[in-house]
Amino acid sequence: MKQFLTFVRKEFYHVFRDPKTLLLLFGMPIAQIILFGFALTNEIKNSNIVICDYANDIASQRIIDKIEASKSFDIKKTILSHQEIEAAFKTGKVKLVIVFPTNFNNELLHLNKAQVQIIADASDPNTASTLTSYASNIIMDYQKELMKNASAPLRINTDVRMIYNPELKGATNFVPGVMALVLLLVCVLMTSVSIVKEKETGTMEILLVSPFNPILVIISKAVPYFFLSLVNLTLILVLSVTLMDMPMNGSYLLLYLASALLILTALALGLLISNSTDSQQSAMLISLMGMLMPTMLFTGFMFPLENMPMPLQYIANAIPSKWYYIIVKSVMIKGLGIASVWKELLILTGMTLFLLVVSIKKFKIRLA
Repeated sequence: MKQFLTFVRKEFYHVFRDPKTLLLLFGMPIAQIILFGFALTNEIKNSNIVICDYANDIASQRIIDKIEASKSFDIKKTILSHQEIEAAFKTGKVKLVIVFPTNFNNELLHLNKAQVQIIADASDPNTASTLTSYASNIIMDYQKELMKNASAPLRINTDVRMIYNPELKGATNFVPGVMALVLLLVCVLMTSVSIVKEKETGTMEILLVSPFNPILVIISKAVPYFFLSLVNLTLILVLSVTLMDMPMNGSYLLLYLASALLILTALALGLLISNSTDSQQSAMLISLMGMLMPTMLFTGFMFPLENMPMPLQYIANAIPSKWYYIIVKSVMIKGLGIASVWKELLILTGMTLFLLVVSIKKFKIRLA
């Protein structure tokens, strides 16, 4: 029994001396509890909306005050034209527009009924359905307040309009997210093991003593995966458009340009991981854990980013797939051009150049 306790004590010492084991035992559960219990939620909060108040009367202002008091909405601005509504939706920052028609209060008092239009960006169907439900409930609450003192029944009708995805198909939300996930994960995973494999098999020594430029060694590792990833992208697009009825309202050329940028970013990241590790197992583990969870959590297709605490929203800005997801939805679903997504393209370009420079600098031309 004494020997058994000695071995148990030895194992405890071994665990507490290994930071990686302690991180897996305690760090991962704590991080998951914080993320899934506090930061990640399907509840919609602080969504940017726009009010288009043609009436500008007591009734419309009372409803606007109720909406402003709700934690679900953040009124971005008040506008007075339908052209501005379209421009607001094209920015991608506005999720909902509520339109009060002219003579809203007069119609409610004299005709005992009035109408409010709710326009939602249905490129994310779950968010659109939830927000329209929230807005409709606030309007119904105001209607109930009026009914308490009214001599005749009053009714406020809500005319709901879903733009970009009137049928509320789930594919319009998940296909762009899956595209970002697949391209990023596959490219990072495949390239992360490429240089490490050469180290483990001993062929890297032969490459380094050859007259071949070491920088060209890095580039040659990425080129095959770049073209294979473009083929992979084509297959994904064909399946999405033909089998899932995914719309393609924008330019294929722009979409391929954005995809090529994401692929280059992923390849550069994979090469950086490959240059920084000594075994294929470590490279694969870092690639899977480092890309899978952040892409799923911080891209925006599973959990609304605006619901997260500000520190996590800043972290999401460092995830390449977030910007690619915005571009794909803007091009495929909304049919927007490069004038609407140039900022996202510029960010991906900057990430690619930064990761390529760091990868080249981390590449060791001497193994010893």
